[in-house]
Amino acid sequence: MSRRVATQFPYGPLTADEGAGADPVLTEIVQGTLASVEMEVETAIARTSRSPMIRDAHDFRAGIHDRLLRKLTGRSYSALVHPIARDFPIGEMREGDVFFHNDVYRSEGGIGHLPDLCVTVPVLSGGRVVAFVQAFGHHDDIGGAVPGSMPSQATSVFEEGLMVPPIKLWDAGVPNRGALAIMTRNSRMPESLAADLDAECSACLMGARRLGEMFDRYGVEAVEECFDAILARTTETYRREILSKIPVGSWTWEDYAEHDGVDEPRLHAQRITLTRTAPDDPDGERLVLDFDGTGPQAKGPINHCGDYSDGVFLKKWLAPILRNLADTPERMAELDVNEGVVPLIEMRFPEPGTLLTPVFPAPTNARTFVILRLLGVLAGVVAKAVDGRMPADQETIRYTGVYGEDAEGRSYLMREVLGGGSGGRWYADGEDTIHVVPDSRNLPTEFTESRFPFLVESLSLAVDSGGAGEHRGGLGYEKQIRMLRDAHFMSIADRSILACWGVRGGRAGRPFQVTVDPGGPHEREVDALADAEPVKAGEVIRIRTTGGGGWGDPLGRDPALVVRDVVWHKVSREAALADYGVVLTGSVDDDSLGHDAAATEAERASRPAPDDVFFDRGPGYAALAGGAAYADVDRL
Repeated sequence: MSRRVATQFPYGPLTADEGAGADPVLTEIVQGTLASVEMEVETAIARTSRSPMIRDAHDFRAGIHDRLLRKLTGRSYSALVHPIARDFPIGEMREGDVFFHNDVYRSEGGIGHLPDLCVTVPVLSGGRVVAFVQAFGHHDDIGGAVPGSMPSQATSVFEEGLMVPPIKLWDAGVPNRGALAIMTRNSRMPESLAADLDAECSACLMGARRLGEMFDRYGVEAVEECFDAILARTTETYRREILSKIPVGSWTWEDYAEHDGVDEPRLHAQRITLTRTAPDDPDGERLVLDFDGTGPQAKGPINHCGDYSDGVFLKKWLAPILRNLADTPERMAELDVNEGVVPLIEMRFPEPGTLLTPVFPAPTNARTFVILRLLGVLAGVVAKAVDGRMPADQETIRYTGVYGEDAEGRSYLMREVLGGGSGGRWYADGEDTIHVVPDSRNLPTEFTESRFPFLVESLSLAVDSGGAGEHRGGLGYEKQIRMLRDAHFMSIADRSILACWGVRGGRAGRPFQVTVDPGGPHEREVDALADAEPVKAGEVIRIRTTGGGGWGDPLGRDPALVVRDVVWHKVSREAALADYGVVLTGSVDDDSLGHDAAATEAERASRPAPDDVFFDRGPGYAALAGGAAYADVDRL
């Protein structure tokens, strides 16, 4: 039985006319200022932080919210101000205050795991709070059972690190040294943590000053009119350009996480029933996302606390998928996801005790397995509604790394968020090696080799990793590092058994894989969830990340594009024939590679007709589904 989740902060406008009277020129100025301040905050954090995860990988976000806690900027997702406003009266906040939290179960759904630390600064004008600036990011270590605070075998959140409910970290410009001492004492990387927190607090305080200047310049009432106008424009744009593409009706689809670090691998289901209501629906024209049918809470750390505050965090997390319905890719890139999408999405959650509704103290550090999968589930269920005009699947985040002692005996931790290939689209191939966190990236080789005891022997595209299709899936990474000292390898990754699915005849991509000492006497595969795999000095660690799923029948791909992909080392000669039915001629080495058109046509004609299953999950699905090739929901 599904249910709505109440919130004490319901969506609503700042002004009586909901921004209708806002000056259009001033609205553009205010919107540009918001974007500029947000970017300035992020730039300041990147330039003054210390940890590789924040400074180099850029795994953090800033956001700007109004006094009703609505997110005004649309470039990226952010955490929520709701837990701060819940625990601290807004009317008592002062200039220079900084609030902090990372407690997953006290974050109203805005924080997914304990390494995500969040700072919030109120913006004051005329002595009262008028907005908030916020930053949250994934930090190197906040304590817990293993370095990096992501124990893959955790069965309780107490194993995952230090939990901090909302506190006042700075009081009117004065830091709380006691709280900072507690946090740094619990971290294996205290200097980096202290420097990162200082960078984030200072950057948000700077952003608050910038916004305060805007309110002082134009007046609070005029600026708040603009805030309402910005969000109302988003609501209307999505209603007109996105909802209009989905017919009235209901569709159901599900996908799975494959393991939780504790139990043996199995199908951990995440299900969405999508209902598009009619314009005359009594509760309004909207999309209803019902998660009933999602699997039970896992013993291991793949749970995500989604059922808080009407699911408002998940609404903004999932909404970017809907932009794929825009008329053109260029238009898609123009559409912001701010609080204006919230009135168009209703969420219904199962009872407590599921992957999306875990009960404290269930572990959550690998909750990416759920929230990333939900992006794909929404894409899949929408694809059923719109005849496949959605991208195939992608899995573009996982955490890998090594830790140990360097030549001077100092402890180190190198953790990296490596991307993967995105899914093929109805109009184009997927993109290679993208990262789901905007502006995030792999760590520069020059930096890692100078700081950590290993060599990056190669970094390239993983050949054949993209799913075959009329439009091929994007490729993942292949990265090989050679350890110079004994160390331990760590990995928090999914999609090592279940691949990124293909759609409308497209094939699944290749799954995630880690091999230690490939081709050597101690060659071995490493589980995708690993805390402390021993690696000897001189051994190589080869990491291959996921390729995106393919879109459309691969036998319909232009043979010239297959030849091009072989020349570019994205597709092997063997896969050109096996996956695409293209008979190659010549050689890449002397630039004579081509294809035999007649032989290719004959080869393709000899292949059996494809089945009518809408989604291809790859061979790993059968291994976890008792031999079944596809799920019941995979047909239209």
